[in-house]
Amino acid sequence: MQHLAGTIISQNGLGLAGFTNPGLQLPDEEIFKVLKSALAAGVTLWNGADFYGTPDNNSLHLMNRYFAAYPEDADKVVLCIKSGLKSLGTFSMDCSPAGLRGFVDNALKILGGKKKLDIFGCARVDPAVPVEESIRALAEFKKEGKIGGIQLSEVRAETIRRAAAVEKIDMVEAEISLWATDVFENGVAEVCGELGIVLVAHTPLGGGMLTGQIKSLDDMPAHDYHRHFPRWQPENFAKNRLLVEELENFAKRKGCTTSQLALSWIKSQNQKQGMPYLVPIAGTKSEARLLENIRDLHLTDEDQKELNTVLEKYPVAGARYPPAGAKLAEY
Repeated sequence: MQHLAGTIISQNGLGLAGFTNPGLQLPDEEIFKVLKSALAAGVTLWNGADFYGTPDNNSLHLMNRYFAAYPEDADKVVLCIKSGLKSLGTFSMDCSPAGLRGFVDNALKILGGKKKLDIFGCARVDPAVPVEESIRALAEFKKEGKIGGIQLSEVRAETIRRAAAVEKIDMVEAEISLWATDVFENGVAEVCGELGIVLVAHTPLGGGMLTGQIKSLDDMPAHDYHRHFPRWQPENFAKNRLLVEELENFAKRKGCTTSQLALSWIKSQNQKQGMPYLVPIAGTKSEARLLENIRDLHLTDEDQKELNTVLEKYPVAGARYPPAGAKLAEY
């Protein structure tokens, strides 16, 4: 049984980003149905950010409204919030002690006492601020009772060790999927396992690519920001579809969806020696899709070997981020 910020969590988490996309937001009534279904299914780790949406309607505002309607759910959820981003347009950070204090106080103001900040941290390491300085500030907020625990995001193993030497790190968020296996090769998963840090997998379905529902670039919604990412460019898309086609065939043989295969593969890594507790945070606006995604698929040793062979045969083409975004990711 795994705990995070004093609350039991499962290996199924929920990404909140899609709920507050400007211009694409569902009515609260519809969103609340999904959130209620998540809790009923044991999906208690909810992952958001103060920049998911607009300054007037982001993950924090959504949580305020939800827990105002359902105050009895507040202690059942582990709310994880990324912050420290000064400008999404320029990808500029402010993870100085003063900057972080401003962000955490603003987050608490928006939540209005309806929900605690269970886990809080920097969306990326601020290039202008040593990570130790940021962590010392977060540790102070923890002592003051403003936050329950500390997270890091998109950091290399060395940074995790430096941060953990200052204060306990509760959670690390990283892109992990069948086409983003970096953490299993660069020491990030290993150090999280060693230090007892929960490892949360964002973008576990490759931004939709690993659902098997995107057969061509025309299938992508016009508003989808992944259109600007290298892996989705025409010269790489066709190559990456070869990998997805193999995964689709594998899923059919296993009697599951491609999404279920992709998410179960992430969770199955937890069973390997030295690995941390892994939680994929797939986002969805559909109750049916949420319940579909959390269905666990047993992968045998032979299945794992076959999937490794597929990954070796069809290496992913293109970087994870475009140049501007890549500057703030440590690998």
